[in-house]
Amino acid sequence: MEQHNPSRDPAPARVLVVDDDPTVSEVVAGYLDRAGYVVDRADDGPAALGRAAAHWPDLVVLDLMLPGMDGLEVCRRLRGSGPVPVIMLTARGDEDDRVLGLEVGADDYVTKPFSPRELVLRVESVLRRSRPAPVGGRMSAAGLTVDPGARRATKDGAELALTLREFDLLLFFLRNPGRAFGREDLMREVWGWEFGDLSTVTVHIRRLRGKIEDDPARPLLIRTVWGVGYRFEPGGEAD
Repeated sequence: MEQHNPSRDPAPARVLVVDDDPTVSEVVAGYLDRAGYVVDRADDGPAALGRAAAHWPDLVVLDLMLPGMDGLEVCRRLRGSGPVPVIMLTARGDEDDRVLGLEVGADDYVTKPFSPRELVLRVESVLRRSRPAPVGGRMSAAGLTVDPGARRATKDGAELALTLREFDLLLFFLRNPGRAFGREDLMREVWGWEFGDLSTVTVHIRRLRGKIEDDPARPLLIRTVWGVGYRFEPGGEAD
């Protein structure tokens, strides 16, 4: 499968829109096209995987409720072929659906009905964070090493498979050890959102703990501060 390297490609970003509702697909594609993106479209999972194989996308806007192969399976298969940011669309307001999408690695989600302009802003934000940038040197603590420029993180020398949001969260914690932050603070300061579902922060904390803690059930690095939020303790010692 063709792999995309945005640091060497000056062309407009390519977005793959996957939705079986032609009206939604057409509207989303139209807004993204006017925003300057190259847009591919697919109406089911196999078609989406075929499009991605032909032209690896910089980002995928992916409907959760697809016929046959659902969006969760499409996300898993795409991520098995290479790193790609995913924004999940869900037609239901059920929190379980949103959390499930984040659990399989989606970087963001938008609940239908949604504003196409808001979706374009989400696409811009996720793409901006997905591109390597000279944002300081490597940072290390508690066996963790994070390279912001390469967007690479390791634990005890082994590479961590982090989503964009997980990476940004870990980097933020390493830059602010010992300080407690509420979920609203993390939403705003890590990802730049003044609004959003705070449960997304909880999900990303849980996922990040699962990748960096020796025992995620008894986290020593990312501590819960009751009534406040979370605190990163690079010492990693039990109270």
